[in-house]
Amino acid sequence: MMTPEKALLLAGKKVIVLGGTSGIGLATAKAAAAEGAHVTVASGNADRVAAALEVLPSGSSGYTANLGEEQAIRELFEKTGPLDHLVYTAGENLKLDPISGMDLEAAKAFFNIRYWGALAAVKYAAPLIRDGGSINLTGGIAAARPGVGWSIGASICGAMEAFTRAMAVELAPVRGNLVAPGVIKTNLWNGFAEQDRSALFDTVAQSALVKRVGEADDIAKAFLYLMTQSFCTGQSLVVDGGSVLV
Repeated sequence: MMTPEKALLLAGKKVIVLGGTSGIGLATAKAAAAEGAHVTVASGNADRVAAALEVLPSGSSGYTANLGEEQAIRELFEKTGPLDHLVYTAGENLKLDPISGMDLEAAKAFFNIRYWGALAAVKYAAPLIRDGGSINLTGGIAAARPGVGWSIGASICGAMEAFTRAMAVELAPVRGNLVAPGVIKTNLWNGFAEQDRSALFDTVAQSALVKRVGEADDIAKAFLYLMTQSFCTGQSLVVDGGSVLV
């Protein structure tokens, strides 16, 4: 006897992933497309946009936009039009910086894409989201468990969690949630020397309850869940292998 095919979770839905051309964003775009979504990705790197479209299904769209500039984000959503789900994963390479030697102007710049870019994306995407749609942002566990050199990262993560709760209240019934990853093996760590990066991954793998470092696909599954869980809003979903517990 033939068994019925499983219904695709995002069949016919339009999903826009800002920062969707590499790492977690690209993994999320692939996962959404596999569930039937029409996917649009955007980032500030034209070569990465082109490369992403090579591995995404035919019919996917891509745009190059500076996600640290409000006008560029406004113009992007004028082009893309109505959507069902927004995922924001954009961010530059991570860097640890002790307070004593911190360049404050450089530190402020880290908020441009990770916080202000996300806020601008929400501002211009929210009026375009169809009934039943959602906004899904990215934070991290640094706010809950910071280490030495993580003052800026922890500040951004804390701000993103607070903004997510406020956003969910103000934009209801549009749902708004956040994924808070632990250490994930992506190119965001490429600013570290290879030896330092490997040492970090080894340390995390040894201490995490699941005894491994996270992969981009782990976080993509969390975003899929939040897009399709219609009774969840204003929440931060921690996906860190249990790192905040040890």
